[in-house]
Amino acid sequence: MTSLSVEMLAADPVEPITSAGHAQLGIAVLAGIAVIVLLITKFKVHAFLALTIGSLALGAFAGAPLDKAIASFTTGLGSTVAGVGVLIALGAILGKLLADSGGADQIVDTILAKAGKSGGRAMPWAMVLIASVIGLPLFFEVGIVLLIPVVLMVAKRGNYSLMRIGIPALAGLSVMHGLIPPHPGPLVAIDAVKANLGVTLALGVLVAIPTVIIAGPLFSKVAARWVDVAPPEKMIPQRPSEDLEKRPGFGVTVATVLLPVVMMLAKALVDIVVDDPDATVQRVFDVVGSPLIALLAAVLVGMFTLGRAAGFTKERLSTTVEKSLAPIAGVLMIVGAGGGFKQTLIDVGVGQMILDFSEDWSIPALLLAWLIAVAIRLATGSATVATISAAGLVAPLAADMSTSHAALLVLAIGAGSLFFSHVNDAGFWLVKEYFGLDVGQTVKTWSVMETIISVVALGFVLLLSLVL
Repeated sequence: MTSLSVEMLAADPVEPITSAGHAQLGIAVLAGIAVIVLLITKFKVHAFLALTIGSLALGAFAGAPLDKAIASFTTGLGSTVAGVGVLIALGAILGKLLADSGGADQIVDTILAKAGKSGGRAMPWAMVLIASVIGLPLFFEVGIVLLIPVVLMVAKRGNYSLMRIGIPALAGLSVMHGLIPPHPGPLVAIDAVKANLGVTLALGVLVAIPTVIIAGPLFSKVAARWVDVAPPEKMIPQRPSEDLEKRPGFGVTVATVLLPVVMMLAKALVDIVVDDPDATVQRVFDVVGSPLIALLAAVLVGMFTLGRAAGFTKERLSTTVEKSLAPIAGVLMIVGAGGGFKQTLIDVGVGQMILDFSEDWSIPALLLAWLIAVAIRLATGSATVATISAAGLVAPLAADMSTSHAALLVLAIGAGSLFFSHVNDAGFWLVKEYFGLDVGQTVKTWSVMETIISVVALGFVLLLSLVL
């Protein structure tokens, strides 16, 4: 589930790096994934090395020349780190500023005071609401790095189950990413099938609300019984080591965290209202609302509203930034290697193989769209790749559809694109590392949650298709 697939999808499709047939490609995919899982689970190989070896094994089984397989992996790793790595780093800096200044404490203490009055029962609902609002204009990765410090601190400080708090937050982010414009997948799918953006947004919210409730607060009860882990100490923003004379207020702290959200939402609104790539105002907001600029602005503003407000000197600010980057080095490399594996899958022609198989399927359009998106999601790991590929394939089916059914076609594709995130998805590794889980625990929580979102959303889409 990565935001950097947008540019990749805009490019013309490239020739596969192998001439392997469908049977050989299918075996290669299974073999590549099996190598990764075995290396991590049985031989305890670090995930970065396992993903690297698994990518090369995939290329070898698919009959790709070794130099081209290496090039595919390094290209995918590089583009993932370039697109996601900087955002993770900026998010880590902002999180450290929040923690060291006492701003994160202020947020957590306020949330605990409000939701804690219910004996903790309202906490999962509070987390899913916060994640859904923040996740509306944000790429999934950005939402994760902004929310994780709060999730971990609430779980630790309030002595809550990490899964009981974390799953609702992840569900809120994921549902927004897959179903609701202005996320890139839904937007491009809307364009591909010529759906109405306003109708799609309205129906998307209608589907998203019950879906996020079922996959978030309700499923988190089960997930907490399946996986009982403590928040990883290395990822928890610590209370300031020394007593601060003062700490930022709740309002200014929340405003600082929401600054990138507002900037990106403003860009999305301008894109919708102006709808002219050559217009000056849209070009300005394309820059202002880019994730890089938005998060960078939040970090710079946070140095004053958080750091200086807590009495930090210039040297202390510099030290805070430096210390924020060390813990995320491992996460960054694992996520990058996941991107390399995904790119290798795409370059050997797995996505095209799935599209070829799907051409002869004779089933209802909404279910067909969902199944195609599911197959591409499982093969490539990218929700956005799955959304765009499936939308392009089923777009002719929308020609005779009503406005509401064309919108439901977009939502069916989006739902399929979220199905069962596993080892070839960068989001899988982000969740695993941030929450301190092993591969099996990540599958039982994150992967199952994604599957629930996908299936439940499809159910509501099909239900709406009967009444609209």
